[in-house]
Amino acid sequence: MAPKDSSSFRLTALPVVVVANILSLAFVTLILVWALHFQGGLGLKSENVQQIFNIHPVLMVIGPIFIGGEAIMVYKMVPSTKKVQKLVHLILHLVALALGIVGITAIFKFQHDVQLGNLRTLHSWLGIGTISLYGLQWLFAAFSFWFPRAATTTRAKLLPWHWFAGMAIFVMAVMTAETGLNRLTVPGGTLDSASLVVNFTGLLILLFAVTVSLSVILPGTR
Repeated sequence: MAPKDSSSFRLTALPVVVVANILSLAFVTLILVWALHFQGGLGLKSENVQQIFNIHPVLMVIGPIFIGGEAIMVYKMVPSTKKVQKLVHLILHLVALALGIVGITAIFKFQHDVQLGNLRTLHSWLGIGTISLYGLQWLFAAFSFWFPRAATTTRAKLLPWHWFAGMAIFVMAVMTAETGLNRLTVPGGTLDSASLVVNFTGLLILLFAVTVSLSVILPGTR
């Protein structure tokens, strides 16, 4: 029997990217529903400390995970030149980093207002490590690949390590979100509507991370 043409089984990144975007819209909607409907809204300068706290999970999910994941998939989503793709990739990561910093600021403000200690949990350690590495990775990439740019041979050697570091940081962001979402449910409590929203948010984030990772290794359509 003649072997089948392997190209007939070839999967491109396009359908995976579509699924990833559907998942991202779903979990962003859920985290906003949790904050706005179940937890009283958002407010960095609010007298209601719960509103200050709510900013943290919302921005950490929308920033390093949603926008960070979209930045990773830019090369499979934006039908343009490499230079344009690279610029969009860089800008999206900067936006994700900025939102992450505001989210970290919000939780420090909340803990100060309610007189709680800082950096006491695995979640907080992962969070600080993730946002710190995210910033370093962005600075490294901006200077190495955009301006003033390293030599061509140097960029070629650095690129695989840049890819690896980017995916590792993305995985760290997902791990941090999952441990943080777990803390939003009441241990031993009833599985109420708010807890269901949080649990489904965590599941969708995990599926999003899987699809983003798959899109990286699959070929584009061009």
